[in-house]
Amino acid sequence: MNDINDMNDITVTFANGGGALTCPFGTPFSAFAPRLAPAEGGLAAVKANNEILPLSARLEIDSALEPVALFSPEGVMIYRRSLAYLLAIASKDLFPDRRLYVGHSLGNTYYYTFADGKAPSAEDARSLKDKMGGLAAQDLPINYRYMAYAQALALFERNSQTDTKLLLDERGGSAVKVNQCGGFTDLYVQPLVPRTGFLKVFDVAAYQDGLLLCFPGAGGMHKMEPFEDSPKIFAVYNEHKKWSRDQGVQAAGHLNRLVRERAVKAYIQVAEAFQSKTIGHIADKISERQGALKVVLIAGPSSSGKTTTAKRLSIELKVMGIEPIAVSLDNYYVNSDKTPRDEKGEPDYECLSALDVPYFNQQLASLFKGREATLPVYDFKTGRRREGGKTIRLGSRSMLIVEGIHGLNDALIQDIPKESAFKLYVSALTQLNLDDHNRIPTTDNRLLRRLVRDYQFRAVGAAETIKMWPSVQRGEWKYIFPFQNGADFAFNSALSYELAVLKFYADPILRSVKPGSAEYAEAARLSSFLENFAPIPPQYVPGQSILREFIGESEFKY
Repeated sequence: MNDINDMNDITVTFANGGGALTCPFGTPFSAFAPRLAPAEGGLAAVKANNEILPLSARLEIDSALEPVALFSPEGVMIYRRSLAYLLAIASKDLFPDRRLYVGHSLGNTYYYTFADGKAPSAEDARSLKDKMGGLAAQDLPINYRYMAYAQALALFERNSQTDTKLLLDERGGSAVKVNQCGGFTDLYVQPLVPRTGFLKVFDVAAYQDGLLLCFPGAGGMHKMEPFEDSPKIFAVYNEHKKWSRDQGVQAAGHLNRLVRERAVKAYIQVAEAFQSKTIGHIADKISERQGALKVVLIAGPSSSGKTTTAKRLSIELKVMGIEPIAVSLDNYYVNSDKTPRDEKGEPDYECLSALDVPYFNQQLASLFKGREATLPVYDFKTGRRREGGKTIRLGSRSMLIVEGIHGLNDALIQDIPKESAFKLYVSALTQLNLDDHNRIPTTDNRLLRRLVRDYQFRAVGAAETIKMWPSVQRGEWKYIFPFQNGADFAFNSALSYELAVLKFYADPILRSVKPGSAEYAEAARLSSFLENFAPIPPQYVPGQSILREFIGESEFKY
């Protein structure tokens, strides 16, 4: 009998020398809150054996525990997901017959619309904010639990959450994870804060035909920053959301249904054609300014598909009689001994001064005068730039296609006329949702692209890519996103079917990250996210698809 009792005892160890204790099987993590409490911001969740879990989850195995503070990077995302959950509760209470649908991010906001197409009023927004504030003031518990599969299906059917019900068709299993608060139940995707009282700083505002759920920036959780509009990005999102609605594929469950019905190959052809049409439209815009334009500058965040976009745009320009000449800003890096250092003393390859901007402008000016220029070549192994690249000259129908992260920054082209440049912003703006209330972050789309590409072509494992990702994102916020509104055109390189293809490659790569690794929490999160998608065979992807830049076997050379 004592042996059985011993088997039910769980050993818990605490981070940073916090000691250990033995407790019964099934003890909720919330019981350890006093010993885990972080110095600032409160305890948002717990990291058990490097996996982030809600505080209402229960111990089942021996666990090493660490706190997830509300003000930590993981805590910030938990806060935002929890605000979205709180808005879903408020909307269900105030507008029980209207279906609120989460859209895309816009700076430090999420954009929402009602499924009936009726634009909410400013008064509707105030009512939702007040209702959310009241729920927060009540400090209600948000509980994580399992529900029987059939019971969950019936619940989401009653609540008209058809996208959630459809998503469960892919997940399978006899039990479904849900979050519950008061009388509201919704699908569990990732951990939420333990109580509504955590959610004190937010705003809700009417915007365009929908609502903005506004939250604090990652650097200051105590206060709201003024909303910064991005009309061009919003317009691109809206165009793709409308296209997705017209195609009947707005959420992951819709895509999974096409896979089950063996109709996904035809859908891929339509999705690729839609993207090709957009690239052709960009080429038309450039052609309209032919003569004044001499250079197309292409910029965007990591893994946005800039290289393939440049190649496909070049083909479209050739159709119009324009001679494109490819130039990569990577070849203008200064020698490594002159690379600027960041605040940690590490080489900062993301900043503008890591490039030899004067030399780049000198070559541009020479080319604009009809002279020849020999492009440099940067050797990443030696960290030095050398001459000996391709010698080029701009003819009457020539146009430079320059690709690099600083392409939207006016400081890059300070010595040439601004009207001679066309700026193209490229990003993977995911148009699919998981369901009504759970969005797919564009950063997850790009991170999965990069994980697959790094493993396929750079011999870099998932743990290393995940470890580098926060640094990559910091560079994007400093050097790319602030300039996106200055682009002449914004192009969405995301394909609505691509996550199901990336799953085919990413699943085994992510499983290689083990619980002993600090990067396991993010790998486990991404693996769990990919469970929502039925895999699509990579052979369905066309040879010139942007997706081929990441999965391989492209018809282009890189």
